Amino acid sequence: MSIDFGYSPPVGDRDFERIDPRTFPSDLTSALRIASRGFSSVWVSDHLMFEGKLRLECWTLLTWLAAQHPEFKLGTIVLANSFRNPALMAKMAASLQYLSSGRFVLGYGAGWHEPEYTAYGYDFANAPQRIGMLAEGIQVIRTVWKESPANFEGQFYNVHGIQCVPAPDPIPPIMVGGMGEKYTLRVVAEYADWWNVMPGSNPETIRKKLSVLEEHCNLVGRDSTTIRKTMYLPVIVNNSYQVAKTNAEKCNPWDWALIGDPVSIIDQLEEFIEMGFDLFQVMFPNFPDTDDMKLFMDKVLAHFI
Repeated sequence: MSIDFGYSPPVGDRDFERIDPRTFPSDLTSALRIASRGFSSVWVSDHLMFEGKLRLECWTLLTWLAAQHPEFKLGTIVLANSFRNPALMAKMAASLQYLSSGRFVLGYGAGWHEPEYTAYGYDFANAPQRIGMLAEGIQVIRTVWKESPANFEGQFYNVHGIQCVPAPDPIPPIMVGGMGEKYTLRVVAEYADWWNVMPGSNPETIRKKLSVLEEHCNLVGRDSTTIRKTMYLPVIVNNSYQVAKTNAEKCNPWDWALIGDPVSIIDQLEEFIEMGFDLFQVMFPNFPDTDDMKLFMDKVLAHFI
C-alpha cells in the first residue's frame, strides 16, 4: 500500500500561540515552500473565529494556495456544511477544480463550534439535524456536479434547474470528517469516497470506529474497503523523545497528537497503516518554527516514501 502525506498549515492563531499577524503571510509562505519538498497535498481547516484571534477564512486561503502552489493537491479538512449553501458549494468546488486542473478534494463535515455559528448568525441545530443536513448537502453537491439541469428536493435543501458549467472534471472525491458512531459513520458509509478521522490517544478507539463503519457499510450494502481512510495528525517530534514530550506539555493539550522521536513516530504511524489508513494530513504546532517539520520530512516521511 502506497502511503501519502499532506501538510495542514495554520489558518490562524488558535493552537499556534506564536503567530505574529505582521509576519504570518511570509511565515506561511516559508513553511509551504519547505513542505513542497516532500508533502504531496495541502489541507485547510474551516473555522470563522476562535476567541478573537487571527483567523483566515478557509475558501479564500484555499484559492490563494491553489494559485501560489501548483505543485500541491488541495483539500479542505473539513468544510462546515452549514456555512455555505451546498448548491453554491458545488459551483465553487467545480470552479476550483477547473482552475486548478483537477487538484481538489472536498472535505466536508457537519460543523461543531457553536460560538462561531451564533456570532455569524447561523442556526446551530442539534447534532442529528446537522448531520442530516450534511448527508443531504452531499447529495445536492453530487447532483449539481453530475446532472444538467440539476434538480433536488429534500427535507433541508431544494434546488431546481441548476446548470454547473464547467462541470468538474474529474469529479472531486468527497471526504467526510467525523467519528460519531450513530450518525456520522452512517453518512460515511452511504455517501463518502474518503473518511477523515482525528485519532485520539488510544489506537483501540480507531479500531472500534473502523468496526462500526464496517457495520454501517454492511447495512447499506457497501464494501468498507472502497472508502479511503485518512487521518489528521498534529505531530510533535524531536530527535530526543523526552524533549518531544516536554515540548508537547508546553503546547495546548493535544491528546490525539503523535509525540516522540522519529523512530517512535514511525512506529505509531505503522500501527495506523496496518488498520488501512494511507493518507496522513500532518500539522506541526511549533509553527512558525519549521525545524520539527524538516526533521519529520528527513526522518519520518522519507521512511515511507
